[in-house]
Amino acid sequence: MARAAVSGRLSWHVATIKATSDETESARTLVLDAPGWPGHQAGQHIDARLTADDGYTAQRSYSIASAPEEGRLELTVQRLDDGEVSPYLAGIAQPGDQFDLRGPIGGWFTWSPDSERPLLLLAGGSGIVPLMSMIRAHGAAKSQVPVGLIYSARTPADVIYAHELSERTVSSPFNLTLLYTRSAHRGVPPGRINAAVIAASAFPPNTDPTIYVCGPSGFVETATTLLVDAGHPAPSIKTERFGPTGI
Repeated sequence: MARAAVSGRLSWHVATIKATSDETESARTLVLDAPGWPGHQAGQHIDARLTADDGYTAQRSYSIASAPEEGRLELTVQRLDDGEVSPYLAGIAQPGDQFDLRGPIGGWFTWSPDSERPLLLLAGGSGIVPLMSMIRAHGAAKSQVPVGLIYSARTPADVIYAHELSERTVSSPFNLTLLYTRSAHRGVPPGRINAAVIAASAFPPNTDPTIYVCGPSGFVETATTLLVDAGHPAPSIKTERFGPTGI
């Protein structure tokens, strides 16, 4: 997931790409080596900066995909063809290549495995990335807090982390609801998030879940309205959104 870059008094680190893995046709995970990286919380992001031979720089922000584990830093980048940074990171960059990063950034949209409240996550598109960091942190801590994920993607082929998400429904207290807005599996009609989905898949308000919603602005606004209409208090819902630019 990409955002407009955020300024801050953080140090730049040189990150070396250790490995890459294609999640979908347009999304790639980068495993990074970043000496001096101070660690992060689940849900945070980084600024990435590329510098051309002529000195021109381009900077964007990307969510951290990995759980907060010492010595591990992973980003998942959605490639947008007219972007300045994502086509390189998600298409051209190879192990051994380097770029600058700084972070971690963000303290509001974070989750700790110490929480005892049910965890409800709603993702649209690449908004799954910071939520995946939370899911992985939940698994790494062997937390027994129930987790529910409602994930909206264009098609089954656009589901980032599809295999891992499916596996986690078996190995942990994790419930997955997938929505496809353009085309779905045979016999399954496409559809968008609505009140019926919230009623069927979200934890009820009386369980007092912590809720995180991340994705395009339209998805976040719709999901948040549906949650409030279903009785969830607005202060319990944390949101992050992104627009068509910031790539």
